[in-house]
Amino acid sequence: MTRTRRPASRTAGSAEPESRADKKNRTRQALLDTTLELVGDRSFASISLREVARGAGIVPTAFYRHFASMEDLGVTLVEDSMRILRRTLRDGRRDLAARQALPTAKASLDILLAHVDEHRAAFRFLVREQHGGVAEIRRAIDTELRLFSRELAIDISRLPALADWHAEDLELAADLIVTIMLTAVADLLDGEYRGRQAEQEIVERAQRQLAMVFLGMGQWRPTDS
Repeated sequence: MTRTRRPASRTAGSAEPESRADKKNRTRQALLDTTLELVGDRSFASISLREVARGAGIVPTAFYRHFASMEDLGVTLVEDSMRILRRTLRDGRRDLAARQALPTAKASLDILLAHVDEHRAAFRFLVREQHGGVAEIRRAIDTELRLFSRELAIDISRLPALADWHAEDLELAADLIVTIMLTAVADLLDGEYRGRQAEQEIVERAQRQLAMVFLGMGQWRPTDS
């Protein structure tokens, strides 16, 4: 049975009453959190607006004060999850830059896996819905992954050995790296029951794959357009 999520109320004697905007934001977040709970072992297409509203502690008609449709809610969940991930990766790369360490795909993989460990429900949703039945959500995930790849392409363009590479080649290499990362994430989420040894094997395989990509990049000679 799905636990009903009731928006928390202010305690008696609070210094300030909750504003309408704060209440709206809290209810909106409750709808997003409830959706992640519901899709823990189900597809997004299988859940209903009524279930989401009930879990957030509101009536179904109040749902439309926050989202235009279930598809809109799903797209927002994708955008919020990926926005946090991209910000986390950017912060990690800034930290490397501050220590005068060049950002690498392995560094990004380490940051990604740490982030996945903290936000498993969101990534389980993204992995499942990347090829799911709701077209709007698939398109949103595809758009966010392209942004992810472009930011990584900017990172690897700073490598001295790649200074002469064309933008198209950099983006292709970034796409390969992102694919390896996402495959590792999917394998980790799918194989949670296998234990720490299996997890370590998945991570090590991804690291070897990334090393092979970089070795291949070192031999690639960009051609003139």
